[in-house]
Amino acid sequence: MAIKLFMLSKQNINKQQGVVLIVSLVFLIALTAVAAALMQNTTTDMKMSGASQEKVVATQEAVSAIDEIIHNEVTQVSGTNGFASEIANFPLTPTVSRVIHTTAQITLANPYNIEADCPHSRKASSVQVFKCNVLKVQVTRLYGRTNKSTIEVNSGVSQQLLNVGN
Repeated sequence: MAIKLFMLSKQNINKQQGVVLIVSLVFLIALTAVAAALMQNTTTDMKMSGASQEKVVATQEAVSAIDEIIHNEVTQVSGTNGFASEIANFPLTPTVSRVIHTTAQITLANPYNIEADCPHSRKASSVQVFKCNVLKVQVTRLYGRTNKSTIEVNSGVSQQLLNVGN
């Protein structure tokens, strides 16, 4: 009986003629497809995290440029405060050092030179003696692989004026 079983299994092996090879190749192709999809997902995630990091760096550089502009205008070499200039001197285009693809501009935020109430004045004034010109400091920073994405940071500076018209 053992000899008969051996003979049957030998006949079965001859009938298969490479079925195991075909099944194993199908499984190999399926595993390769799954691995390729996972690798594509990982590559996309890495690109997205790199772009997110570039945006954070660009934002921090733009905020730093705002700080630099305000500092440079307040502490000019001549000893004068650049923000205390006459309205006619605005808009200004200050330079930003060490930050590439960055432009800055200081403009009047209150249109038509209308004097507004000061936002947070420490000096009490029951008759609204103090008015303000509000200056807008704007920094635009290009970033990305082709420098087509833009970060824009705005800040404001109040220029306090004595209202003598009333």
